[in-house]
Amino acid sequence: MKRIVALATAVLMAQLVAAQGAPIKIGGIWPLSDITGKQGSAAAQLAVAEINKAGGVLGRQLELIVVDDELKADKAAAAVEKLVTVDKVDVLVGGMASGAELGKIPAFKKYGKVVIATGAAGSGTVEKALGPSPDSDFYFHLHPWDYNQGASYSEGWDAIQAQYPNMKIKKIFLAYEEGAFGKSSWDQTKVLFGGRYTVDGAPFKSAAMGGGDYASMLEAAKDYKPDLFIWAGYDADALPMLEQAKAMKFNPGIYLGAPPGWPIGFGTSRLSANVMLYGMWAPAMNDTNKASKKFYDGFVAKFKEEPATYFAPLSYSAIFILADAIKAAGTVETAALIKALKATKYESPLGEVITFSKSNIIAHQGIKRQKILQWQAGRQEVIWPLEAKTEVPVYPFPQWK
Repeated sequence: MKRIVALATAVLMAQLVAAQGAPIKIGGIWPLSDITGKQGSAAAQLAVAEINKAGGVLGRQLELIVVDDELKADKAAAAVEKLVTVDKVDVLVGGMASGAELGKIPAFKKYGKVVIATGAAGSGTVEKALGPSPDSDFYFHLHPWDYNQGASYSEGWDAIQAQYPNMKIKKIFLAYEEGAFGKSSWDQTKVLFGGRYTVDGAPFKSAAMGGGDYASMLEAAKDYKPDLFIWAGYDADALPMLEQAKAMKFNPGIYLGAPPGWPIGFGTSRLSANVMLYGMWAPAMNDTNKASKKFYDGFVAKFKEEPATYFAPLSYSAIFILADAIKAAGTVETAALIKALKATKYESPLGEVITFSKSNIIAHQGIKRQKILQWQAGRQEVIWPLEAKTEVPVYPFPQWK
């Protein structure tokens, strides 16, 4: 009798699974040793859990399968191959470094799966490799391209100097990691600021790529005496670069970091005081944005740590955008899903209603500007846009003691 009951139960469960359909498989690719990838993939899992708890999509559960690209182009390309051919995913999400994203593009084009990209700012490499419509119509890029970011920074610094007359910028120095991300940042900085400010810069090898000695770059910056010092690298560079800057008493008027993410607990370090940064989100936005607070509270409850990078709400948003589009399309078939994604209007935790429109090359670009933030009393505060500010800037960057 027990066997008959067990068999009947198994048959019933099989029928239930068949009725509900197989899970919708999402392939996620992030650098899991980097804070951006670690928290980005975690936030995507949070979104999947929330959607599944609410009933899934089209009566089916979502399944996220994550592969580590290790910030390497060959690993990223292999990740696409595995996810599509072995795991049989329906769609792809994720990404961070431009160099790794560049490695994926031949495989993306080979398989034609819809991609929602959370990273890669390098228009000079990634966007050009994707090419114009219709060859790249499968690709939906959430993260701003470097020229989008640069234009927003230029707008932001103009607005800040007009609002706070004591903050004057004449000379800019950019320290850039020697990979695709850093070089693209350097090229865009010269284009955007070169005609209005005196601009200089120097490369460094990121600690994320085996480097960590910033002495020669910092000496060049100190000799230049910039009003605004910017470094474009990765989270692993944040504290050691500050430590070396302190050791040589390099203290520009504005010290700003532009990594994709910051180390967990960076705000608790005394070195973080009044450091500025570029980003798309800060926990301070919880005070003014309901979607931000919902995401933040869910992330902390699930993972017992605070989101330390905007890649967390960005990746969270990517899953919800994808789920909404699959629901609207009624399928994961590429053409129908592309059409549904074009109609996206998602009120995100980033304080942006995300839609897609044409960029310089591709047809589907999402967010087109970043924010200027500052670490104050251990918390990231929004300095610009002025209408979204949570605090006024502290200036100048303090003298080292």
